[in-house]
Amino acid sequence: MNPKLLVETTGDGVGTITLNRPEKRNAVDFETWGLLRDAALRLGGDPAVRVVVLTGAGGQAFSAGADIADFPAHRSSGALAREYAEAFEGALDAVERTPKPVICKIRGICVGGGCELATAADIRVASDDSYFAIPVAKIGVLLGYNEMRRLLRLVGPGRAADLLLTARRVEADEALRIGLISEAVPPERLDERVASLAREMAAYAPLTQSGHKRIIQTTLRDPALSGLTDEERELPLAVFDTEDAREGYRAFLEKRPPIFLGR
Repeated sequence: MNPKLLVETTGDGVGTITLNRPEKRNAVDFETWGLLRDAALRLGGDPAVRVVVLTGAGGQAFSAGADIADFPAHRSSGALAREYAEAFEGALDAVERTPKPVICKIRGICVGGGCELATAADIRVASDDSYFAIPVAKIGVLLGYNEMRRLLRLVGPGRAADLLLTARRVEADEALRIGLISEAVPPERLDERVASLAREMAAYAPLTQSGHKRIIQTTLRDPALSGLTDEERELPLAVFDTEDAREGYRAFLEKRPPIFLGR
């Protein structure tokens, strides 16, 4: 475990990844992007983990974005920026592709690369005193295509253009209205709300959860569904052959909570 990034798993099926540089408002340096990628892959492959929570330490910021101190060593030329982009995009891709639901718990500052990281989660719950921005126009850099795709998916082209071209700050109420976050709650309720949501989701059928993530991503990639593989085409039906599907049906008839095993 590196102190810049904390990873914790609990007995209730929830794994938590915490950006842990509160003195830097959880700005993410080059090394930590790699650590985040590894943590997302590890929790994604852990059968005991059914939901992943991504958050920031300290109570003041989810993340202030990429650490500007990295620019001289890692982003001062196109060649160096390519290496940095591989680490950055590798982390965000690993979060997005995690087969478990990912909840981003946001308190306070969520800007730049921190906001881009939040868009890679499935659900974003924020305290209502949080704020958001992607002010890359102020430092002369561009969003990559995958980051743009995620932003467009959430807020649409018009609002994405507004956020990027004005580089303006968006308060939590507006972020909720435009779809950048899923829910806004008072700061004192944030921890319990996310913990309760994660526990609730961890009790659901894991094959259904991972299957829905795959179907959402496949449909966004191929809206006409014209390029589906045989396996993708059969996925919604193949689940009926699983033990979990039979358990869910029996539990419903027997009026008891189901016990899903992920198989």
